[in-house]
Amino acid sequence: MNEELCRFRIGTDARCDDRSPSVVAYRSSAAAGIAVAREIADLIRAKAAAGERAVLGLATGSTPQGIYDELVRLHREEGLSFANVVTFNLDEYWPMEHEALQSYNRFMAEYLFDHVDIDPANVHVPDGTIAPGAIAGYCREYEERIAKAGGIDLQILGVGRTGHIGFNEPGSSRTSRTRLITLDKVTRLDAASDFFGEWNVPRQAITMGVGTILDARRVVLLALGEAKAQIIRRSVEEETTNTVAASYLQQHPNAEFVLDAAAAGELTPVKTPWLLGPIARQNQTWDVPTTKRAVIWLAEKVSKPILKLVGEDYNEHGLQELLSEKKSAYHVNIEVFKSLQRTITGWPGGKPGRPKRDGSDDIYPKRVVVFSPHPDDDVISMGGTLIRLCEQKHEVHVAYQTSGNIAVFDDQAARYADFMAEFARDFQLFGDKEVEQIDAAVESFIEKKKPGQVDSEALQRIKALIRRTEARAAAAYSGVDEKHIHFLDMPFYETGRVRKNPIGERDIQLVVDLLEQVKPHQVYAAGDLSDPHGTHRVCLAAILAAVGRLESASWMADCDILFYRGAWQEWDAHAIDMAVPLSPDEVDRKRMAIFNHESQKDKALFPGPWDSREFWQRAEDRNRMTAQQYDRLGLPEYQAIEAFVRYDPATVASTLWLDLQDGQTPACKDEAAV
Repeated sequence: MNEELCRFRIGTDARCDDRSPSVVAYRSSAAAGIAVAREIADLIRAKAAAGERAVLGLATGSTPQGIYDELVRLHREEGLSFANVVTFNLDEYWPMEHEALQSYNRFMAEYLFDHVDIDPANVHVPDGTIAPGAIAGYCREYEERIAKAGGIDLQILGVGRTGHIGFNEPGSSRTSRTRLITLDKVTRLDAASDFFGEWNVPRQAITMGVGTILDARRVVLLALGEAKAQIIRRSVEEETTNTVAASYLQQHPNAEFVLDAAAAGELTPVKTPWLLGPIARQNQTWDVPTTKRAVIWLAEKVSKPILKLVGEDYNEHGLQELLSEKKSAYHVNIEVFKSLQRTITGWPGGKPGRPKRDGSDDIYPKRVVVFSPHPDDDVISMGGTLIRLCEQKHEVHVAYQTSGNIAVFDDQAARYADFMAEFARDFQLFGDKEVEQIDAAVESFIEKKKPGQVDSEALQRIKALIRRTEARAAAAYSGVDEKHIHFLDMPFYETGRVRKNPIGERDIQLVVDLLEQVKPHQVYAAGDLSDPHGTHRVCLAAILAAVGRLESASWMADCDILFYRGAWQEWDAHAIDMAVPLSPDEVDRKRMAIFNHESQKDKALFPGPWDSREFWQRAEDRNRMTAQQYDRLGLPEYQAIEAFVRYDPATVASTLWLDLQDGQTPACKDEAAV
């Protein structure tokens, strides 16, 4: 299958030319990263054949990890040599020790340099240990080293939520050079999970300037995930401005934005292709998903229910071709309205005595497995549906995939440790000496703990127990039988660090074993792939890899797989396959289920960088907004709606933008709170 989703140049039909930066979107983030890695490899080989050095500008963070994974693979398996490579990294926090967990020096060593044959003398990463008075001179020397190397042949970039490239925050000049810069509050919030709290994030960083970046002969900006979609749209489709440094790439003669489908999701050619000029629209196809998306967009645009749209609405908003193909506004309105109407059900597991839509007998009651990446995703994301499944007498199992142990504040863990010590003393479970040793070990570690330091084994265990007891209480409150609560503690997660291990065979096998044990008729899984650091993505990859292994099992023929979303984003209306309405009482009950997660109440350790609301507030607002949209489109009015998308192996890559390669995904970082 061709992994390339679309390719186009920046600008309207009138102003695009061969010098305009290009945009290429791939169906998956893995494909996007591999494409960039192979361009780098081709450059290295071409330069080596010519007896020249390849000078690379490199970036850090979760986005380029796939690039570095592929480069290491090419080195190990295909003999790609880095002997002729010189590298210059974009930036580094200041102050920052080289071996600190958050150091970009350490990141590059762990992900690339330690695994290839590059000469250490050819590696340049800004030094976060430079004395304050020496920084200006050091930055000038960094520029001189780039010039002495002959300039950068290929510069790799990521992009921040403020549009920063490197650490060039809003206001950075097009001519700026390598310098010390004060970080924007948004940037520091985005980095908070790496440092276990915003208060631990350095306030400054050394970064290449915009001018330094634009001097590179070729620039490739890689952006992945839904969280980057809005800033990519601003960088690509709006005017160049110093408030969005990435927009300066529009002025580079050889720049390219490489995206996955999620990051491209807000661009006009992807989201609303009917708004492009007639030349760009000539290959537009009006399949069912595109038609549904276009009609919902039109209804929202003109503030009308679907059934009140008329021909003039279509003609005046770029949908003439759709109207021509469907013959009349009436017919297309009815088609889309009925498809939305069919999504609404108060019986998510099926109703007794009611056949399926295809006329075949439905199974009732069902065995149901709800997978929850973190210990509270089940009640946050689909708590109302979970409660309803239990009330409607289905056999509901909940499987918590990870412990979520890093998302507990140290002082909460210390309080629980103190409680356990007092409890042990009162009931004489241990001798006083042993109790004091346990209590003192935890308190002593917390007192001496440095920002970002991995918790001791005892502290990790206490935090895991806190999350486990909260999850058990919330599931029981929702009606789940205690015998049907499963804690998988998938090994990929258990590093004690924000950055996790790659998914492994044991992770997948744990899911396989549970599915074979239950043989469910329904499986619910988190399809919320916009969580900041990827645990949902990895957990879903493990589930789908397990499903792939079990596809020949007889019980799989009756198994339906549905994806919910969590605290980060909701499904677009055109993608929803099942909409479960909630009454005001059910919304209140869902809220109380979430409140059982006391360690995440009031203030979570990793709330995500762009939303100050508590998780229960996000869930209620999201569910209410879905119900309001259905109401605006002319469907029944409800207090709230939980939305689900049905798994179709043929379309999951385009619907979820998920990377599945033999059940493997890149290592991820984790916000752990959702």
